[in-house]
Amino acid sequence: MPMTHKTMEDFARSCGVSRPTLSKYFEDPTSVKPATRKRIEEALRSSDYQPNLFARNLNRKRTRSIGIVVPTLADPFYSEMVSRIELRLRHEGYWPIVISSHGSRELEVEATRTILSLKVSGGLIAPLGLRSDHRALEKLTQAIPIVYFDTYLESGTPFVGNNNSQSVSTIVDYLCRSGGAPVYFDIPHVNHNTRERLHNYVSAMQRLGQEPVIIGDTHEYTWDFERIGYQQMETMLSNGGLPGKTILCANDRLAFGVMAAAYSQGRKVGRKGDCDLRVAAHDDHPLSRYTCPALTTMAQNFAAMAGRSVETLLALLDEDGTAVAPKINLDATLVMRQSA
Repeated sequence: MPMTHKTMEDFARSCGVSRPTLSKYFEDPTSVKPATRKRIEEALRSSDYQPNLFARNLNRKRTRSIGIVVPTLADPFYSEMVSRIELRLRHEGYWPIVISSHGSRELEVEATRTILSLKVSGGLIAPLGLRSDHRALEKLTQAIPIVYFDTYLESGTPFVGNNNSQSVSTIVDYLCRSGGAPVYFDIPHVNHNTRERLHNYVSAMQRLGQEPVIIGDTHEYTWDFERIGYQQMETMLSNGGLPGKTILCANDRLAFGVMAAAYSQGRKVGRKGDCDLRVAAHDDHPLSRYTCPALTTMAQNFAAMAGRSVETLLALLDEDGTAVAPKINLDATLVMRQSA
């Protein structure tokens, strides 16, 4: 039966080492003498003692924890990003602390206060954007190294995200070449991505000599994109149809609602000659390949976005927060599936 030790002091006495030496071992086992390390590890095998790393971290000026804040974990895009970031941070010896703002300005502010109170070393933040409290986030960037990912606020804070100019231009080119010029189905402008994609659609259409056509009611502030896609598409189809047969949705989640509404109205989606509509979108949401038909979209580079975000933050930590990293905009890849 393993020996019981309730505190680090108890366990240190049992090992025959000082508490500072034991603490040094838990910080970095290679930092103590081999004979001391062997003695501690033999004692650990015969004891049920587990160090309270969280309590030890709180006693430091800064911990080896990283705060991660996203608008919602219900969206598989953010779930995928957080999963990749968590694994990379753990590999680098950091402990990720994940908080969702649930699309709420107040909860985002609370999240910034929470990660500061936990004395994290730095933060990886996907801000709400339009609804963010800029002062709260600016206060955070002044206190610890921060990297924004996916979306940003206008400031000098490092950012890693998608190159919307490249991605929107690429899919507009493809849709114009493979069929009718696309009508753009817009969403509420919750962050810079939504504004940029609209502007880049207009620019790409004009460059190709096409007339931009924009649909979608963007007045309601919401992240419930599937719902508004379904409701607005159903209304338009019931009231006489659409201004074109090719629909480019601002993101994949909107496209899910659009395609479901088309099906409910008896409209066939696809790129074959007998189809009523072509639907394409942006992001390559983890569920996009499983829609029916599978969704043609621009695939954001999840692996590179997560990796570069962590690398940028670690570089800031190595430079003691003094380095200024540029904005990193990653190209997306066209994924042609059956919907367009």
